[in-house]
Amino acid sequence: MTLTYGSVVSQLCRDYEGNYSLVNKQLHKMGYNIGLRLIEDFLAKTTTSPAFSGPSGSRRCTNFKETAEVISKVGFKMFLNITPAVENWTADGKQFSLLLDENPLAEFVELPDDRAMRELWYSNILAGVIKGALEMVQLEVDAFFVSDVLQGAPTTELRVRFVKVLEDEIPAGED
Repeated sequence: MTLTYGSVVSQLCRDYEGNYSLVNKQLHKMGYNIGLRLIEDFLAKTTTSPAFSGPSGSRRCTNFKETAEVISKVGFKMFLNITPAVENWTADGKQFSLLLDENPLAEFVELPDDRAMRELWYSNILAGVIKGALEMVQLEVDAFFVSDVLQGAPTTELRVRFVKVLEDEIPAGED
């Protein structure tokens, strides 16, 4: 997986001729599209698990703190076999950080130059996956990296900010 992902990032860097802002956007978009589809697999596996069964057979998170814990302890564990720490909550409970002690996407990676170390969010696909998956369960969030060990930071920190609960909408022209 690490080598395949590295090839994707490397190709995007070539395609966008080193414009890391565009690479970051494309990685986020790719992750978003993955998240839209990945949530189905996640829900299929977790709603049949006794750990997530409630009286009705499945259990929804009742608040954003529960959502954060499920992302960390179930989602990341299920798909990447890691469990990031959930920390740095804001006082209003609408933002938290996922601190990744390890990042399987970034194993054996060295960024090519100083500009890449400053501008490229190598694992930005993860931020997109979180945004896309949560959107499918009616939560609009912003997800973005604030630090990365690949850029010389002591830890990799992915920030998630609650925006709003999405209402079910009827498509235009359908009543």
